[in-house]
Amino acid sequence: MLLRLLLAIPLLWLAGFVWFLLSLPAGVEAEVETDAIVVLTGGPGRVAHGVELLQEGYGERLLVSGVDPKVRPIELAEELGVDEALFTCCIDLGKQAENTVGNAFEIGTWVRRNGYTSLRVVTAADHMPRALHEIERELGPSVALVADPVAPKWGLSALATEFSKYTVRSLQMLVGRG
Repeated sequence: MLLRLLLAIPLLWLAGFVWFLLSLPAGVEAEVETDAIVVLTGGPGRVAHGVELLQEGYGERLLVSGVDPKVRPIELAEELGVDEALFTCCIDLGKQAENTVGNAFEIGTWVRRNGYTSLRVVTAADHMPRALHEIERELGPSVALVADPVAPKWGLSALATEFSKYTVRSLQMLVGRG
């Protein structure tokens, strides 16, 4: 019996991993508008995509969550090649979050302060399921979330690590420990 259980665990993980890969979000309909946009830092292309969405009018304001505390808006504006005035009027830098749970808390505080009812969430496609899970947990059903993923790090190891994090966090939430 123990041997069967030990053999079943890797098979269940593998089946879950295949499901995870097949269910990763591919994109969002261009017409979908939201009150605001949030970007979870941590990978290439995320902030640039969020700023582009803001410039195209897919939200009235942008929060970049998990920014290094040393980063100044002018530096980020220069790096992205956008006018600093855009940062002054419409972009907030969240500097408290150190992980996905922290991102969700930072986003929740910002959303409640501004009274938003819909958000476009920008992060890597492989990180999106866990990010949405955490943000939904923080905000509840009153805020509509639209996933707008950027390309993930397409290494098998990176994808497997993200799936494992998602699985562990989902189990923690299921048993009420997170």
